[in-house]
Amino acid sequence: MHTGQPQDIAPADLPEVITRYLDAHRARDTATALATFRSGAEVTDDGSTHRGPQAIETWLNRAAGEYTYTIEPTGARKADEKRYVVTQHLEGDFPGGVADLFYRFTLGGGLIENLVIEP
Repeated sequence: MHTGQPQDIAPADLPEVITRYLDAHRARDTATALATFRSGAEVTDDGSTHRGPQAIETWLNRAAGEYTYTIEPTGARKADEKRYVVTQHLEGDFPGGVADLFYRFTLGGGLIENLVIEP
């Protein structure tokens, strides 16, 4: 019976498009990461929202070049067929040096339509 509560899942059980985004982001492969988003997608990170392919590409390039860090998924949850949350552990030369962030994905049409990254 489904209770409507998010369910823990293995990161390996995430939809392919999310795994492709996470792998591309980790490899700093902007073109592959960008291809996982719908044309009208939005990304919210660090309190700023980036809408559409050009703004998301700029965000991806800035995120890849601003700091050096490692990123590792430590957990995943499925809210429903469209909404997933991935917990990522980051370590690097950014302020604080260590962070655990929630990547909240909303899917549509087989692609990412919304991504919110927050502590």
